[in-house]
Amino acid sequence: MIIDFHTHTFPAAISERVLTKLSKLSHTKYFTNGSVNHLLSSMKESEIDYSINLPVMTTAAQVEKVNSSLMAERDTLFKQGVITFGGMHPDYENYKKELKRLQEHGILGIKIHPAYQNTDIDDIKMMRIIDCACELGLIIITHAGIDIGIYDHNYTSVPQILKIIDEIHPEKFVLAHMGGWGCWEDVERDLAGAPVWFDTAFAIGAVTPDDAETGTPYLTNNLNNEDFLRIIRKHGIEKILFATDSPWESQKDYVERVNQVPFSDLEKEMIFSENAKKLLF
Repeated sequence: MIIDFHTHTFPAAISERVLTKLSKLSHTKYFTNGSVNHLLSSMKESEIDYSINLPVMTTAAQVEKVNSSLMAERDTLFKQGVITFGGMHPDYENYKKELKRLQEHGILGIKIHPAYQNTDIDDIKMMRIIDCACELGLIIITHAGIDIGIYDHNYTSVPQILKIIDEIHPEKFVLAHMGGWGCWEDVERDLAGAPVWFDTAFAIGAVTPDDAETGTPYLTNNLNNEDFLRIIRKHGIEKILFATDSPWESQKDYVERVNQVPFSDLEKEMIFSENAKKLLF
């Protein structure tokens, strides 16, 4: 079994428009058109059994509407192999009520994205959301490290993450992009081994540019196999979740990238599915 812990979909009517905008911002290629149907086709081609859909709320006004839509689609999506999380925005005032509503409707977790939400993860508005979600037993997954399209400020640095761990002690805290994209020295030195999960999304292998541009300074900043393996060994194989960040990576290619790292068969099984099962099922 393979579980992709980090994917994104958008309503079919706007998906390509959204991806075109984000692609130009980050100078990176996308590999599906962002719709659920294209994700399902990618999963079939890649022999992926389940994908976690992570909505990103860029405004507080989106929260209830998007979450309601996802809750209504939850069962249908699950039968197709898509497990949808909810989302939250730091400026949304009724966060306690909304998080409870997600839990009561069987949503297993939430996604936050401090960079897209222009709020540091250790801001009190973010911390209270994380704390409340923890009390409800929800999984919290956050973008971690620099964002490839918003690289003038790190909204989720390793010191900020350590503050969250120290003050809240979240039990189901997933840090996307191997704990902190583009901050690999900090991750390996100060964060690896902490009681959090790392997902592998958009972290190993070359970044695929959308064209010949090199406008972002981070296009060559992903981990090579050796560094990827060394960080995982220090952090603990039992806290690693396979993830791609589809549509920003090819799921099929990403499965192969991880397979090329010298893990044992048991370790691959843990990364591809068994660790995720402990959180999800």
